[in-house]
Amino acid sequence: DTIEHEEGYILDVLPDQIQIKASSDKGAFYALQSLRQLLPVLFENDHKEIHNVSIQCQRIEDAPQFNYRGMHLDVGRHLFPVEFIKKYIDALAMLKMNTFHWHLTEDQGWRVEIKKYPKLNEVAAYRKETLIGHYSDRPHQFDGERYGGYYTQDEIKEVVAYAAARQIMVIPEIEMPGHSQAAIAAYPELGCHGEQTEVATKGGVFEEIYCTKDETFDFLEEVLDEVLALFPSEYIHIGGDEAPKTRWESCDDCQLKIKNEGLKDEHELQNYFISRIEKYLNSKGRQIIGWDEILEGGLAPNATVMSWRGLNGAIEAAKQGHKVIMSPTSHCYFDYYQSDNEDEPLAIGGFLPLEKVYGFDPIPEELSKEESNYVLGAQGNVWTEYMKSSDPVSYT
Repeated sequence: DTIEHEEGYILDVLPDQIQIKASSDKGAFYALQSLRQLLPVLFENDHKEIHNVSIQCQRIEDAPQFNYRGMHLDVGRHLFPVEFIKKYIDALAMLKMNTFHWHLTEDQGWRVEIKKYPKLNEVAAYRKETLIGHYSDRPHQFDGERYGGYYTQDEIKEVVAYAAARQIMVIPEIEMPGHSQAAIAAYPELGCHGEQTEVATKGGVFEEIYCTKDETFDFLEEVLDEVLALFPSEYIHIGGDEAPKTRWESCDDCQLKIKNEGLKDEHELQNYFISRIEKYLNSKGRQIIGWDEILEGGLAPNATVMSWRGLNGAIEAAKQGHKVIMSPTSHCYFDYYQSDNEDEPLAIGGFLPLEKVYGFDPIPEELSKEESNYVLGAQGNVWTEYMKSSDPVSYT
């Protein structure tokens, strides 16, 4: 038997033995996951009590259709301990997912230790309080309790190594130019007007975004240097979503940048911003992923688009010859309501039952066979505005 796919395997359950054939460690690992799934559930807990187990004779020949099989976790809104992150990775591994997208920075908190910029951990990692209840509940009420924390670089190395041992690549997300209010609270000079702001205490879209002056890029490049040392992944996610241009419109530095770079408007300025970061990361041997807003004002030359606002962003990017990852809210947002039961945990909204998730085909019918080759795979997302502990995350 020849196994061509690096992640493929053959699992033979014979009357007297079990054989696994694979061309790589990855394939052998996934074969073991299939074998785990054939065993009684008790095996996952305390198999000392099990003495006789029978597995039906069978042959499984398996290889993935998509090379990117991802799951995301937002730790900016709520922080989860390293031990829970490892449990999350364990669950992904058993489901043969191979990518963990770790959303590490947000308006509400900065979660990665950066040694050159200690205020990111002293200031940006903590908010003074958190919204109680749903965002749509008015007036907004807050708990009055300081909240925050961050992962040390040693903890991040531990998680990355733990994931690698389970054939999972960890992709960090460092948000820019938007969703950056926490960083600007720590270093106000990163914003357009240098005004003091505070770490956000509720979800939403905020006008505080990184200024496009050169000093901001110096900061981001030095932050990224430390991030690259922690994460060996080919891809670095740079966000790019939900970045209002209000501050840029009234900023002398940003308007000068538009003029000097021959740009048409603030949307092209965002393209300049993303492309400049991409060029830097490409020079370090890395590639960028951005949410589908990075299509606005023109797409950075080598960027991969993560399409969340429906499928149109992915279709547009694939037709331009760019790689895409499918993550539409309609099928891939696991912070939505999963049932209409009365005891369903508080969620942001929406309704996404399991059946709909499993029915998702990541290849849009609008793409030709050649264009569909640009679809790397799909990703589920877990945003945690309404998940204060690990229990609701586990429920998703």
